[in-house]
Amino acid sequence: MRVELIQYTPEPEKVVAAAARLCYSADSVSELCERLDDEKVAGFVRRLREMGHLSTFEHVSFQFSIDGVSRALSHQLVRHRIASYSQRSQRYVEEKGFDFVIPPSVKGNPAALKQFEQVMTRLQENYRELLNCVPAEDARYVLPNACTTSVMATFNARSLLNFFEHRTCQRAQWEIRFLANRMLELVRNVAPNLFSEAGPTCITQGVCRQGTYSCGRLKTLEGKK
Repeated sequence: MRVELIQYTPEPEKVVAAAARLCYSADSVSELCERLDDEKVAGFVRRLREMGHLSTFEHVSFQFSIDGVSRALSHQLVRHRIASYSQRSQRYVEEKGFDFVIPPSVKGNPAALKQFEQVMTRLQENYRELLNCVPAEDARYVLPNACTTSVMATFNARSLLNFFEHRTCQRAQWEIRFLANRMLELVRNVAPNLFSEAGPTCITQGVCRQGTYSCGRLKTLEGKK
């Protein structure tokens, strides 16, 4: 998996702070920005986050390049609807000799790994054979969820906070959890105040909403207090 933050709103935290101040000022956005130093920006962002006033977070966006992830992951990713996605098409791009993601549980089991790789090899052969007699858009029906893909994804900061809340949770599927943690690391490097409290609710809010499916992490955290 390769994840890159390829573009984002310049000075994202200042934009959020200026948007918040604009609601209570007769000054223009440019005038407000001129009077915002780093300390004031950090304070505004912190108070907005604590009060749950996150509409101004929607003014900044972050664009990611995501490569080498499975189709199983991309099907989960697009469930986060307040975002924009572009994905490599299996209709127009032939997947001869496609790469595939191997789950850790399979890698750690020699018998399972052998069977998994045999299935992938057979599917690659079946796919190539089908391309000789049907269009790629129909041959793709035999491609597995393990087949790798590339995605460009653009989120605003508020939507990212929601994404991190759900997908950095220990209950999230392993591949998308890895992706979410990598994305969180990248945005924290450029907007530490916006994302300082991002993560699963057991850490950020002291609650777990997984019910009987809880991983038990919250009890561990409570025991450390």
